[in-house]
Amino acid sequence: MAAGSAQAQAQAPAVCPAVPALPTLPVEAIPAPVPVPYWNQRVQELDKIIGSTDLSRVKLLFLGDSITQIWDPQVFQRYYGQRAALNMGVASDTTQGLLWRLGRSPLGQQLKPQLVVLMIGTNNAHNPKTEDVAFGIAQTIRLIRQRVPESKILLIGILPRGATAQDWFRTPVAKINGLIASCADQQHIFFVDPGASLLDSDGNLSERMAADRLHLTAAGYSILSTAIEPSVRALLGR
Repeated sequence: MAAGSAQAQAQAPAVCPAVPALPTLPVEAIPAPVPVPYWNQRVQELDKIIGSTDLSRVKLLFLGDSITQIWDPQVFQRYYGQRAALNMGVASDTTQGLLWRLGRSPLGQQLKPQLVVLMIGTNNAHNPKTEDVAFGIAQTIRLIRQRVPESKILLIGILPRGATAQDWFRTPVAKINGLIASCADQQHIFFVDPGASLLDSDGNLSERMAADRLHLTAAGYSILSTAIEPSVRALLGR
C-alpha cells in the first residue's frame, strides 16, 4: 500500500491533500465495497454495461455516487449525448467504494477517456474529520492519474445539501471543497464548484432544485450541467 500510495501521490500537485502522518490510512482512502444491496446491484449492472460497450469510443467518463448515476436522462442527453459519454455513477458510493470500483475497472486498459468528470464525497461528508474525506478524494484523483495519465480530470466540488445555509452538512462540505480545490494543477486536474448556482440569495436549496434537499431535480441538473459546461467544452475541445 505504501509503495502504491507514493507512486500515485507523485501524479498530483504537492498541495493536494497528501498522505497523513498516521500508522494507517483513513478508511476513506482504503478501497472497500459499500455494504448496501443497491450499491452491489448497480455495480453488477455496470459490469454488464461495460462488457457490452466499445470502451475505446468513450471520450467522456462520469464517476460518482447517486447524484451522478441519476443525472436527469434528458439533460444528460442534451449536454453529453453527442460526446461519447459513459456514466459510471453508483448510488450510495463513497470514496472507498469508488477506489474499489476503479481498482477492478478497465480504466487505463480499454477505457481511456479524454475527460473524467469526478463528483464524489457527499456520502462521506458526515465524517467530522473533513481532512480524511478530502484525502480520500485526493487518493481517487491520484489513482485516476496513475491509470490514465493523459486524461484530464474535472473535479466537481461536493454539492450543497440541506434546505438552509444553517444545515449541519454545509460546513463540512465547504471545508472539504476548500481542501480538494488545491488538487487542481490547471494542466491535468481542474476544479469547479457549481454549488452556489443551485442556491438562492439566502443560501437555501429549494425543492425545485432538490426535492429531498440532496438529489437534484431536472431543473437542478440543468443548472449543474450549464455551470460545468464551459469547463467540459474547454477540456474536450467540443
